[in-house]
Amino acid sequence: MRNLTRAEVKNASLSQLKKMCDDLREEIFRTVSACGGHLSSNLGAVELTVALHRVFDFPRDKVVFDVGHQCYTHKLLSGRATLFHTLRKEGGISGFPKREESEYDCYGTGHAGTAISAALGLAKARDLKGEDGEVIAVVGDGSFNNGLIYEALNSLKILDTRILIILNDNGMSISPTVGGTHEILEEMKGEAVPSEDVKLFERFGLTYMGVCNGNDLEELLPELDRAKEILKTKSVLLHVVTRKGQGYAFSENAPAETHGMSPHPSVKQEYSHALGEELIALAEKDARVVAVTAAMTDSLGLRPFFEKFPSRAFDVGICEEHASVLCAALAAGGMRPYYAVYSTFLQRSFDEIVHDICGQNLPVTFCIDRAGITGEDGETHQGVFDLSFLAPIPEITVAIPKDIGEFRAMLRASLDCRGPLVIRYPRAGTEGEVNPLEMGTFEVLHSTMSDIAVLAAGERCLCLARELLKKAENEGFSFTLVNARFLKPLDSMLLASLKQKYIVTLEDNVLIGGLGDAIARFYREDGRIVRSFGYADAFIPHGESSALAKKYGLDGERVFETLREFYARG
Repeated sequence: MRNLTRAEVKNASLSQLKKMCDDLREEIFRTVSACGGHLSSNLGAVELTVALHRVFDFPRDKVVFDVGHQCYTHKLLSGRATLFHTLRKEGGISGFPKREESEYDCYGTGHAGTAISAALGLAKARDLKGEDGEVIAVVGDGSFNNGLIYEALNSLKILDTRILIILNDNGMSISPTVGGTHEILEEMKGEAVPSEDVKLFERFGLTYMGVCNGNDLEELLPELDRAKEILKTKSVLLHVVTRKGQGYAFSENAPAETHGMSPHPSVKQEYSHALGEELIALAEKDARVVAVTAAMTDSLGLRPFFEKFPSRAFDVGICEEHASVLCAALAAGGMRPYYAVYSTFLQRSFDEIVHDICGQNLPVTFCIDRAGITGEDGETHQGVFDLSFLAPIPEITVAIPKDIGEFRAMLRASLDCRGPLVIRYPRAGTEGEVNPLEMGTFEVLHSTMSDIAVLAAGERCLCLARELLKKAENEGFSFTLVNARFLKPLDSMLLASLKQKYIVTLEDNVLIGGLGDAIARFYREDGRIVRSFGYADAFIPHGESSALAKKYGLDGERVFETLREFYARG
């Protein structure tokens, strides 16, 4: 698709704009089919984004997309259409707004709930510098569950500035939107006259406009023009309704399943499937078991649990901090909560993990999916920090299974844990055998008289270590291989028993604060030589996972050079 000029969008007739929307939708579908990405959210936002580009003057005016996974049309309309085939590929354009990529991307996003705060900050900076231009926040109804939205609304009058909030209401986040806010929005869509709920928005300092069909340009364009006029003197909330997956029946009918698409469906088993199976088995034998998620029921494999145990399953919407405190209180009340969450989203709950869960030593089990490099979604979604920010917290146990079988074993052992437990794992892996294990113990997978030991944590690193072991044996040497399946506590007895002089660690996490640091501290007074491999002190961009892992620190050739060097030293 060629780059469209601003004039083409500004001067097009209504019929030409509708044809433009059809072409943009087709380009999004074709590209996501080839590259993967967020399909249904982008299909639903085509007309809304075209209308924004028609009415406003970007990049002088600024738009912040909450989460950002609905920004593809914006990218196609802002000089990046000829690059769109590189979507989510290393060196290509990102699937999320990215300031370094274009002046049209005024603020980088990837997590929910940030757009109104960001829009307020941009607007206040504009005011202080005496500049012109409007600031728009496009926020989905799923994000309106997030507490940060209300923190931002609370400061709207205090900051004394003007923004336009587009509430893009499609009844979905990734899974269907749930909760009290969702119910309020549903009621507002069915009301002919302003309600108390509308007055609530107005008390924050917003002029409420709605409800408008966000997939109908004839209805949407005049409403945006009216909002722009009101915006000269006060802030506005325009409530639009769109359909996720608009224009493609299979996506309209399955918006959750087509939210995120992979160009190469995995032939491996997903850990989430095992999580769903094992939690059901635990719940069948222990009535205390409950499951909690923050708007990720399907992605995390919990749908079967929710269907079988609806009274013990809680989707709290995009509220990761609330989910953590809820789990803490459930545990304090005698239940055994299992909180399933992506690694990148767990970052939002750090204070609650420290203060509410670990500070009270409560038996909450965190099932952390998409740990390690996740690939094409880029910096905001790489799960490479969790080992580092969890390890310093007292009372916590941090487990890293070598495969799905060991993951199942950890879940089965979790009921006996008396305090907080974290199990972190990638999206997909191999099944493996389910063997009983003792918490806090490592596993020797290959033992030799060599003076080298490799301690690897997690499936990606153990697969790499096994490949290197074969390569070493082909060259006439070997090493002891240890499954370092617990970062905390470390298996001090096994570590003390190792006779090897040279210790190599591998982890699917940033190096700072992770397994390598912990092992190095253990051997600090011992005289061992420890060489650690993990990810660099950098935000890792989008690209193919294995290529990124190699580029940013888990490079098999570099590791093997180290092993060969240690062997030569003797």
